[in-house]
Amino acid sequence: MFKFLKLDVYNSAKIFYYKMFEISIHLKLNNYMKDQLSRAAFSVPLNIAEGTGKFSKRDQRNFFVIARASLFECIAIIDILAGDKRINREDYNSIINEAEGLSRQLYTMIGKLS
Repeated sequence: MFKFLKLDVYNSAKIFYYKMFEISIHLKLNNYMKDQLSRAAFSVPLNIAEGTGKFSKRDQRNFFVIARASLFECIAIIDILAGDKRINREDYNSIINEAEGLSRQLYTMIGKLS
C-alpha cells in the first residue's frame, strides 16, 4: 500500500481539496479564479503524496513545503472571496480553522525532516 494513503495529513488535504473544489464550482467565480483555487487546492494532497515517494529527507521536505505554500495560496483566495462577500463569515471561519489544522500537520512533518 502507498504510505501517503495512510497519512492523516493526506486525508485532511483531500477533504480540504473537495471543499475548495465545491466552492470553485458553486460560487460565481471567473475562470481565472476558479482555476487558481482548484489548482492550488489540488496541489496540497498531490505534493504530500509525491513527497512520501522521495528517498531523501531534503526532497521530502521540499514537497511538504510546497504543499503548505499551496494551502496558504488557497487561504489568500478565500480571504479575498470573503472580502468580496462571496463567502459568509461562518464559512470563512470554518475554512480557516480547517486550514490551520492542516498547516500545523504539515509544519510538524517539515520540522521532523529539518
